Amino acid sequence: MDLDDPILRARAVAAARGDAPFDVLIAGGRLLDVVTGLVREADIGLVGPLIASVHPPATRIDATEIVDAEGTIVTPGLIDTHMHIESSMVTPAEYAAAVLPRGVTTIVWDPHEFGNVHGLEGVRWAIGASRCLPLRMILLAPSCVPSAPGLEIAGADFDAAVVAEMLRWPEIGGVAEVMNMRGVIDGDPRMTTIVNAGLAAGKLVCGHARGLDGSDLNAFMTAGVSSDHELTSSADLLQKLAAGLTIELRGSHDHLLQEFVAALNGIGHLPSTVTLCTDDVFPDELQDGGGLDDVMRRLVRYGMKPEWAVRAATFNAAQRLKRSDLGLVAAGRRADIVLFKDLADFESRAVFANGRAVSRHGKVDIEIPSFDSTPLRDSVKLAALVENDFRVPSKGDRVRVATIDRPRFTRWGEAETVVEDGFVVPPAGSAMIAVAHRHGKADGRPRVGFLTGWGQWRGAFCTTVSHDSHNLTVFGGNARDMAVAANAVISAGGGMAVARNGTIEAILPLPLSGLVTEATLEDTAAGFREIRKAMETIVDWKPPYLVFKACFGATLACNVGPHQTDRGIADVLTGRVLESPVLEVL
Repeated sequence: MDLDDPILRARAVAAARGDAPFDVLIAGGRLLDVVTGLVREADIGLVGPLIASVHPPATRIDATEIVDAEGTIVTPGLIDTHMHIESSMVTPAEYAAAVLPRGVTTIVWDPHEFGNVHGLEGVRWAIGASRCLPLRMILLAPSCVPSAPGLEIAGADFDAAVVAEMLRWPEIGGVAEVMNMRGVIDGDPRMTTIVNAGLAAGKLVCGHARGLDGSDLNAFMTAGVSSDHELTSSADLLQKLAAGLTIELRGSHDHLLQEFVAALNGIGHLPSTVTLCTDDVFPDELQDGGGLDDVMRRLVRYGMKPEWAVRAATFNAAQRLKRSDLGLVAAGRRADIVLFKDLADFESRAVFANGRAVSRHGKVDIEIPSFDSTPLRDSVKLAALVENDFRVPSKGDRVRVATIDRPRFTRWGEAETVVEDGFVVPPAGSAMIAVAHRHGKADGRPRVGFLTGWGQWRGAFCTTVSHDSHNLTVFGGNARDMAVAANAVISAGGGMAVARNGTIEAILPLPLSGLVTEATLEDTAAGFREIRKAMETIVDWKPPYLVFKACFGATLACNVGPHQTDRGIADVLTGRVLESPVLEVL
């Protein structure tokens, strides 16, 4: 509502008439009109945060400041329609400093990672941290804390009353991705009332519709969910476009982007319901490639028209958000403006946010304040663990056990194996996964399961970044290394560690919520690269599914198939939870 201040409007109208100077005049650039897709020469006059005039070049020179835009393409500021700052493992201030110089002026942030660890206080902290930043942050109310109630225990539990309370906060723009798809489709009271709270508030209800089609997709949408970023193929994309969902085309699954571009090119135009998002960007990726600008660069490289990529990231996104002030360089709109060198590399020469120059030549041009992180500390409430905590006890000499087959698209499996000294010997070719509740609300003993299709592990990896309840999760080939990695992370107050032969190969402390650090992006990216490098000595990756990233989503119990949680092996379709993988003593 700040643009509707009568004094501001009066000043801007006078400047538009030519009776008063502009505060800033962006002169000599070529404007990409995201409505028509055409590029034309134009100068742009700003008064405060408002665009007062878009007019022919060199017809006005009266301005307090004139910005030379010669040789640049002028576009609206980029809008990331679905993302999680926590995935970049840095603070909101550090994240803002990283993406503003790349042309991103608005993000739609689902802080459900902080919510899962700290509850409402985590969301309040995210709001407080966002208020003082030049990067516009539209926050969403986490809808699935935990993502699969009854199958896992997070650090909090958000029912409809809690979600409704958050929706009353002015900073909250809607209900964040509804991941408990089955609950919505089956009319579960908890999820139905959460979705209805969003509808009653008149705010967005965002989706997570992985694998849904036919009657299930219809039921999900009819309940009130209106977007999706969980696309699995070009056929899935086309089906969901035809169904009427807003698409948040995400860059975090690069192996799918080329076929998505081919499918959109086959349509012959860019549907108005296609927007772009990053979802999850790791710190090294953020430093090296960027945020939404990196998604656009790759889409164009894969054959998308540049003007389509820009429109999806600006005008279409603003339409989705019901923000008529954003997404278009036009008189009366908000002055979020980017001067790009070209529409291939999307390298920015200058970025304006709310009428203020925040970046020049790819560098932040203003001071970005930090925010007190004390409320996020001491979130790992676990004592040290021992080797036997990572073994499965059993009677008898031989047993039949349940296994979790395949990364990402999991399925149930079974195997027979022996028992030695009262503990199950992992089945041949399997790896182990253990999840320990770390929020202090339940028993913290690890629940151990067996993974197949994950390769031969020569050590262990521990992380407190483990979607979405973020319990302490350990992968490994032997109990000794699993205990060593786990205890290193516990001592660090959260983070990641790689162990081999009883010693720590690499560690990245993440003492804030067990998810982020106050270190710089540069230092965080360097530490994360060391984790990646160490992991390559522990296990052999086989893309696109057996990859490092799969470790962070292996506990996502709201997805179809068995998943290890702090309660055992859980299956959202059946509601089944196996505390122990032992099915039968033979």
